[in-house]
Amino acid sequence: MARKKITIIGAGNVGATCGHWLAEKELADIVLLDIVEGLAEGKALDMAESSPVGGFDVGLTGTCDYQDTSGSDIVIITSGLARKPGMSRDDLLKANTQIVADVTGNVVKYSPDTYIIVVSNPLDAMTYVAGKISGLPKNQVMGMAGILDTARYRSFIAGALNVSVTDISALLMGGHGDDMVPLPRYTTVAGIPITELLDEKQIAAIVDRTKKGGIEIVNLLKTGSAYYAPSAAAAQMAEAIIKDKKRILPCCAWCRQEYGVGGAFVGVPVILGAAGVEKVIELKLTDQEKQLLDASVAHVKELTAQVDTIL
Repeated sequence: MARKKITIIGAGNVGATCGHWLAEKELADIVLLDIVEGLAEGKALDMAESSPVGGFDVGLTGTCDYQDTSGSDIVIITSGLARKPGMSRDDLLKANTQIVADVTGNVVKYSPDTYIIVVSNPLDAMTYVAGKISGLPKNQVMGMAGILDTARYRSFIAGALNVSVTDISALLMGGHGDDMVPLPRYTTVAGIPITELLDEKQIAAIVDRTKKGGIEIVNLLKTGSAYYAPSAAAAQMAEAIIKDKKRILPCCAWCRQEYGVGGAFVGVPVILGAAGVEKVIELKLTDQEKQLLDASVAHVKELTAQVDTIL
């Protein structure tokens, strides 16, 4: 049986690191594509030369030619400008809209029935771009945000409690940015509600740090943005699809009637399997949680309205 094929567009830090996670999992043959000549080829070759040490057997190809991506089962889009200190994700909107639109058009030309995972920022708006340009069914286009945000949230909780991150289950909703909506009510440590282990002030501090998790890293690096956690999150989504794992994960997914969104890509808990976003899970939210989610969705819609004027 032929191996699956996963293409990663953009061979920068996020794309190349994602390729490494996926290769080590032996999920599929990996194609790295970048417009910078030699970049994807060099990183793919380096990765392939690490395979005897890592003990993984997959095909690794670097290219500048979209024809080499033909027949991809999944395409992960990481291309676009990264944030610099002082920039918000929204500041990237115009440039990255044009980049993601161009990439998506080339992707579906050679892989007309692929599943697209968007990592580029501003995440929710760029997922909308990919959905609009690709013309793919909405379940086949999704964005990586919630898994990254919950990973940060879980790591901060683990640090505060001095417990294993593997025992923490957490959930966030809404847009990927300062108006994301962490849900402490749905956050547990080995089944114990977080509210039993941390007081309100501690939880509020963790939630605030989670919202600012990306810019905290940008400010520390000064010349780049996060890539280990974002790439690991994208790889987890690809694994759920390739292995049909039916994982319940927070992802940026198309919602119309769900949560009263009315048509937007926004962060919600979904079942992720072989058919992509197989179901959006609707939770009963408190009035305050619903207000926060509505405000987050409104901001996402403002960005997508701007996208429509650019495209």
